[in-house]
Amino acid sequence: MKITLVRHGQTENNYLHILNGRDNEMLNDTGRRQCQKLRERLMGISFDFCYMSPLVRTVETAFILIGDRTQTFPDDRLIERDLGELTGKDRSCYDVKKFWDYDLNYSMYGVEKIQDVFDRCRDFLNYVIQKHPGEHILVVSHGAPIRALYHLLLHHSLHGNLLKEEIPNCYVCEIEVKEGTHFE
Repeated sequence: MKITLVRHGQTENNYLHILNGRDNEMLNDTGRRQCQKLRERLMGISFDFCYMSPLVRTVETAFILIGDRTQTFPDDRLIERDLGELTGKDRSCYDVKKFWDYDLNYSMYGVEKIQDVFDRCRDFLNYVIQKHPGEHILVVSHGAPIRALYHLLLHHSLHGNLLKEEIPNCYVCEIEVKEGTHFE
C-alpha cells in the first residue's frame, strides 16, 4: 500500500503569515499555480482513492490535482488543527516549540492539543489501511495533520523535535505502508 501526503496550496493568510486554523479560506492565485505544477508532477501516478479535509482549500487542491479521475472523500479527521483564539493572528503569536511538544501537550488559548491531532490521524490511518489494502491513497490536508501523518507513517519517536521536516504549501511525500500495519 502507498499513501501520498499533500498539503494544500497557498492561501492569502499563508502568504501574510496569518494563522488559518479552521478558517475556510480558498487558495490564492499562487496556491492555484502551485497545485497546477504539482498536478503535472503527479500526472503519471494512479490513485485509487483520495481523502481530504472538508475545508475549501484542501478540496480545491484535491480537485486541481486529480479532477474527477479518482473518487474523493472528505474526512473530518483530516481537518486542520483548531488554533482557538490564535486563528486569524500573526504567526509570531504561535510558539511552535510549545504547541508541537508531544509530552507537554500544550493547549493555551483554546489550541487543540497535539496529542489529539495525532489521535485522530492514527484513527484515520488505521481506517484507511484496513479499508484499502494494497491500494494507493492520496491524502490532501493541512500542515498539522500532514506533519502528524508523516511522523506516524515513518514510525518516528514522538518525543523530541517534531518540526524537523519542512511542510510548505503543496508539500508532497509518498510513503510505502507495510501490510498489516496498525497504529496504537
